[in-house]
Amino acid sequence: MNKRRWFASALLAGLLGYGVMVVQPIAPTWANFEDSPKNVIDEVWQIVYSNYVDDTFNKHDWLATRKEFLSKDYSTNEEAYKAVRTMLKELNDPYTRFMDPKQYASTQVELSGELTGVGISVDQDKDTKELVVVSPVPDTPAFKAGLQAKDIIQAIDGIPTKGIGREDSVARIRGKVGTAVTLTIRRPDKTFEVKLTREVIPIKVVRSSVKTEKGKSIGYIQFTEFTGHSAEEMSKALKDLQTKKVDGYVLDLRGNPGGSLQASIAIASMFLNKQTLVVTTANRDGIVQEDRASGETITDKPVVVLVNKGSASASEILSGALQDNHRAVLVGTTTFGKGLVQSMQPLSDRSGLAVTIAHYKTPAGIDIHKKGIKPDYYVELPGVDDAAADCVANAKGAKGSKAKPANKPFTGSVAGMVTLPKKPLTKAVLQQCGTVKKPVITFTATDIGTSKDAQYVRATDVLIQRIAQGSNKPSTQVSSVAP
Repeated sequence: MNKRRWFASALLAGLLGYGVMVVQPIAPTWANFEDSPKNVIDEVWQIVYSNYVDDTFNKHDWLATRKEFLSKDYSTNEEAYKAVRTMLKELNDPYTRFMDPKQYASTQVELSGELTGVGISVDQDKDTKELVVVSPVPDTPAFKAGLQAKDIIQAIDGIPTKGIGREDSVARIRGKVGTAVTLTIRRPDKTFEVKLTREVIPIKVVRSSVKTEKGKSIGYIQFTEFTGHSAEEMSKALKDLQTKKVDGYVLDLRGNPGGSLQASIAIASMFLNKQTLVVTTANRDGIVQEDRASGETITDKPVVVLVNKGSASASEILSGALQDNHRAVLVGTTTFGKGLVQSMQPLSDRSGLAVTIAHYKTPAGIDIHKKGIKPDYYVELPGVDDAAADCVANAKGAKGSKAKPANKPFTGSVAGMVTLPKKPLTKAVLQQCGTVKKPVITFTATDIGTSKDAQYVRATDVLIQRIAQGSNKPSTQVSSVAP
């Protein structure tokens, strides 16, 4: 196969972001759709036709699909958007998806790793419909102005927030760097206004700390998303832990749904020798790209990686690269299993399309799609019943349940781990789920990375063993290997 580089950058779904591929229409248009709702349908069709990984289009006649959808009349963009989503269903690919302008803008913000605003996390009270401050981000305008959790934001630039929705309120608070926004804040004892100047607010995705376990200094790193700044954050965290003379690392990728392919390669390079194979990707023409470690190798100390079914996409590229190259061992449960690459394409009306353009394999040539990566040490969390959670989450009448379906990558308060609802289930759900009685959550977010976290405890035990061996290669001893 031709091993030339066939694209400069692509992004993995879970979170999706910018793609650099320039898509040229290769089929003649039937008419001039400029300023017509049909234009976005035609754009999406062209991109899929030119780049989609499966050139049979899930055994559909894609030319006939074009004719079908462009022969209809659409009076609004919303009608065209609905048609686009219907058209894409023919591919039977949940990762090739259309985003309206708001969804596309939100996705871009998430993947860029930064946003423009004042540095507060907000939510809407379900009962009062008031906008509530969840927390200010340290060292941001909101934090410096003394805003506090549970502050009520009554108005934004004089416009009342009650009932207008969280998304619209957030959009009003955000804006161009250097511009001002005035918030009316209510507390139990007073109401006041605060004028804040918008800044670029980094979204922190890497958190690190030093833990002492059985006399060894452990660098513990929680990593939640692969964004535009995540490699920079990881480099800073590793170098800081190096100065603190840690003996080894526990890298926690549980619940990390992925993100930028290039970020995963850059971070793998921090642990691997130069030119070590990280991942191979192949498009529909069989053109293969090999991505290898480059840049600075920051550490050669032992590493254990924590994974679970919430570890997907770019998380699996990083995990697979470290495991296959005998640089780290994995502890936890089998990962999600997403072996596809997407590219993000902006459309003319500021909407966007994420389109699957390639398959990838780990350095050992393993296709992990729909299979996941099995950890070297299989450890479940007590009090977390994946099968029961699946049943509850997908059961008819389970609307409002806090359970998360385990067949999708997700993030949550417990690092993406499946949890069950605290309150008793309805009779209808109990009948469907059989033996599931009254699930009780025995593991919470505050337990992550502590002695209550069975996966973390096992990871530190394995790491300490590897430190004692003085080797970065996996132990020959097999213990609790995933079936």
